[in-house]
Amino acid sequence: MGYIPFPDLSPDVFSITLLGVTFALRWYALAYIAGLLIGWQLVLRAIRAPRLWRGDPPLNAEQLDRLLTWVILGVVLGGRLGFVLFYQPGYYLTHPAEILKIWQGGMSFHGGFLGVVVAALIFCRREGIALLPMADLLALAAPPGLLLGRIANFINAELWGRQTAMPWGVAFPGEAAQACATFEGPCVRHPSQLYEAGLEGLLLGGALLVLAFGMGALRHPGRLAGVFFAGYGAARFVVEFFRQPDAQFVAPGNPLGLALHLQGWGLTMGQLLSLPMIAVGLGLLIWRARRG
Repeated sequence: MGYIPFPDLSPDVFSITLLGVTFALRWYALAYIAGLLIGWQLVLRAIRAPRLWRGDPPLNAEQLDRLLTWVILGVVLGGRLGFVLFYQPGYYLTHPAEILKIWQGGMSFHGGFLGVVVAALIFCRREGIALLPMADLLALAAPPGLLLGRIANFINAELWGRQTAMPWGVAFPGEAAQACATFEGPCVRHPSQLYEAGLEGLLLGGALLVLAFGMGALRHPGRLAGVFFAGYGAARFVVEFFRQPDAQFVAPGNPLGLALHLQGWGLTMGQLLSLPMIAVGLGLLIWRARRG
């Protein structure tokens, strides 16, 4: 069976030790920082191009700088709390101090998404900004972070896929190998992190760029947001068929996941959380089409 050995990658970009204390910059943290900065630049370019809008852009450069702070808070707080509530509520209920240890990993995209939604709602209300144009800009900014975040997941050898016999399967180290069913030979899995990077980052991001800068989608508030919601939800739903289900899905500490499993629905938590996104995205697109 052909497969790809996992490359010799460190989760740290670099590390230094000062006075006996080691400081490290991890690829995952760098992905968050770079994704936010690239998204910020895309939005800045969009609001500085009057031809893309039917009237004035929904916000100016100064407001965008303030928005970035709100988005960072929404991503970090929402992503962490989403992971705690959606995936391991039982564990964190008995170990509440662990919730603050973000550097140990454990972030949820759907939680981060909800955090950004709440932050954007508060910001728009404070600044008097229309919601749909803001949603379009945030949708335009999201794919770079998704792309880089999933690549960082691959480098960390986490969120790996199910076992496979495909020649592009990867023999992940550590827990991924130990969790395989007993069989002869290496434990080969789908590189589902890269599948997500391609679908959610490259494909969806490319489509949004073409719609925004080449097809005038920003003149129709809600169109980009609808494409993003439906596109991300569909991409994540499909990739979940190749991704190893989260161990917490059937854990006693997650009653929702356990109930769905017992009813035989066969849905992973990622698929369950993606269904509302698909529904909202399609609803926005249908509403936008009816308004012409």
